[in-house]
Amino acid sequence: MLTREVLRAHLVGARLAGTVATSREKSLRSYRLFAARDPRVLLGIDPEGSWKQQDLVELMADRCGVSADSRWTSGQDVIDPERTLAALDAFAERLGDAARRRVPVFLGTGHPHRLLGFYAALADALSAAGCTVLTPAQGRCVDITTRFGLRTYNLDYVRGVALVRAPDGERPGCEPGAHTHSPLPVRTALAAAAEAGGPLPELVIGDHGWVCGAGQLGFEAIGPADTDDPAPFVGQAEGSVSVVVPLDDGVRSDYYLPLTRYVLNRACLSQ
Repeated sequence: MLTREVLRAHLVGARLAGTVATSREKSLRSYRLFAARDPRVLLGIDPEGSWKQQDLVELMADRCGVSADSRWTSGQDVIDPERTLAALDAFAERLGDAARRRVPVFLGTGHPHRLLGFYAALADALSAAGCTVLTPAQGRCVDITTRFGLRTYNLDYVRGVALVRAPDGERPGCEPGAHTHSPLPVRTALAAAAEAGGPLPELVIGDHGWVCGAGQLGFEAIGPADTDDPAPFVGQAEGSVSVVVPLDDGVRSDYYLPLTRYVLNRACLSQ
């Protein structure tokens, strides 16, 4: 079994936590945009509070371990590995509860190049435990506003994990898909499930707009987030997101394998 001490060392060594690649400048820019209610960083969250930039700095210091000093404006962000481990334990607890109750689940990622394997392993384990892994609206078109203008993507699933891909991109059913922060894909999928008469997920697992968009709609939602994505942490603070795991979401895909082993062991879902 992977111990907390071994995983902690891996988190720091792989820069999933500790000093991470995300810059302080990038994080502060995201906090400024969130405070201005820019939809690009809200990720589907409709905040109840006012959330000024300093509020967000203090929140991220509390939830992630970044510096609470707003005068520190450059360099690399820091994630406290102890906070990551505590959140992974809470994440595993939600997985284990879903597995014991054999509830329908939905998984989606805006980081298919990095996190698809992590989510796919969770989907496999939950399916083996008797959970229905939902895949509604496969092939449905989703129009997403990007920095290049409005782009149309197709909703697809790889090993039970939702993602979007460009219509002229890879062959459907293959990886990877497109990087996205938009909540529109999860809204499309959940609306299609409801229109079909269900079932609807009792747990949504994902990142970016997948977790925030589902949480805002009232679904229990859990997932990882980086220091430049304040929306999931605001959602958690306001009660729309259940668990957020602070970590760098852009490292090599194989670096997430120990996290997979750890949460599946904690959730009693190891194969």
